[in-house]
Amino acid sequence: MERKVINTSKAPSAIGPYSQAIKVGQMLFTSGQIPIDPATGELVNDDIKKATERVMENLKAILEEAGTSLNNVVKTVIFIKDMNNFAAINEVYGKYFTNNPPARSCVEVARLPKDVQIEIEAVALVE
Repeated sequence: MERKVINTSKAPSAIGPYSQAIKVGQMLFTSGQIPIDPATGELVNDDIKKATERVMENLKAILEEAGTSLNNVVKTVIFIKDMNNFAAINEVYGKYFTNNPPARSCVEVARLPKDVQIEIEAVALVE
């Protein structure tokens, strides 16, 4: 089965030895996305809702580059710095997954890359 690296300038470049996403067969596995604006390279970290929106837009761009969309996401994992932000994150996240949302895990972690408040990874089908 072919393994294809997915890369787009519409999402932040990898900040380590990893790819934005890997497509294998009909499955796409994204790396965790943090709230970096790909146009400026700046972190969006002052407001959890804005940070969550930036992360979702980064994921959306990677999915589209791979030929799929948020509608085909089957699983996400959300890593957050503070579980007290859960409701605000859910509010933004829910705007991106309005019908038949994917399976999801959400965990509070001690620290994330660049000290961001949120990171999200996704697994999606590519038709």
